[in-house]
Amino acid sequence: MTDRCRLTDFDFHPTTRVVSGRGTLDRLGTLLAELHDLAHAPTAGVSRVLLVTDRGIVAAGHADRAQATLRAAGFEPVLFDQVQENPTTRHVDAGVQLARHATVAFIVGLGGGSSMDCAKGINFLLTNGGQMQQYRGVGKATRPMLPFVAVPTTAGTGSEAQSFALIADEVTHQKMACGDRKAAARIAILDPLLTLTQPRGVTIAAGLDAVAHAIESHVCTRANALSRMLSREAWRLARHALPRVLAAPDDLEARAAMLLAAHAGGAAIENSMLGAAHACANPLTATFNLTHGLAVAVMLPHVVRFNAPAADARYAELLAAEALADTDNAIHSSARGTAEPAARLADQINGLLARAAVATRLRDHGIPRDALPALAACAAEQWTAGFNPRTLSVADFERLYQEAW
Repeated sequence: MTDRCRLTDFDFHPTTRVVSGRGTLDRLGTLLAELHDLAHAPTAGVSRVLLVTDRGIVAAGHADRAQATLRAAGFEPVLFDQVQENPTTRHVDAGVQLARHATVAFIVGLGGGSSMDCAKGINFLLTNGGQMQQYRGVGKATRPMLPFVAVPTTAGTGSEAQSFALIADEVTHQKMACGDRKAAARIAILDPLLTLTQPRGVTIAAGLDAVAHAIESHVCTRANALSRMLSREAWRLARHALPRVLAAPDDLEARAAMLLAAHAGGAAIENSMLGAAHACANPLTATFNLTHGLAVAVMLPHVVRFNAPAADARYAELLAAEALADTDNAIHSSARGTAEPAARLADQINGLLARAAVATRLRDHGIPRDALPALAACAAEQWTAGFNPRTLSVADFERLYQEAW
């Protein structure tokens, strides 16, 4: 049996029910009622639901829709709309204080990855106590958590498919990955109508993040046969749907495909991990506030080429899975003369960046060249760096940044 056919042992553990389709946000109340019945929750009084979101989602009207369906099902929503991009321990603590005062029985995360991560963080502290820093790592929660429903309004992070909350320390600004299967969403609602209100910049950053998740989860050292199936499907969907969404923002079929791509990528990460592109992106976001999706997308082609000696066969599987249509020559024409799969894939990523009008050089995003050594030192300490298919030193990270600069 060849290396490409050999299967490794794995333990694949899906935890989240997925409800997908136009208008499915309107089922939030009835779906939560099912969880209420399964939990044998007390019938006396009205169960309160903490709705975790941000003010942009409130302004778009999505929070009102969510609260209406909750009330129709007999729940009392408690709105927490203080989430900001890259939530910190301060946001989590504020949500916990409100939830404790209201004595909530359920939590709903409505929004992008930040809202869903913050909701998970609130759940950790509300049910298990302590500080967010105590849950960095995996499996640190000892008590059950409240039932959690995730409703993404962006197609990127796949947080609704993951049991990890990414929360930044308010003081050090370092992102903490706090994971526990008890924190995973019981239900994920994928409603493409919710993504229509995204600004174009958010659509681009989220979509490129989904692309990076598909590619990095496919080649990381913890990937397995089932997680790679999800990664390949995430790449195939995103590769075709993202250009369609950019060309026609009201294309609901393409937006639904992007939501599914993001979810599949998130599920792949949950059962594998990421790699060096994300390790490079985190310091760029923390130090220079470069949007995460853009940071990881700019670094990804360079990481893909770097990984070629260790991952070319896996990259070839991604290329084979996408089955490009003849009408899509605009993106991949530059890759036709390149033999190695890693180089072809890197060219396709750059083609997506060009389609989205995203600058491919760090200098064009305001990153000073003299910051690269410090960024490299920080990238080498990132958790995801340890799962990259090819081992990197600090010097390797600095070369990657130099190439991207």
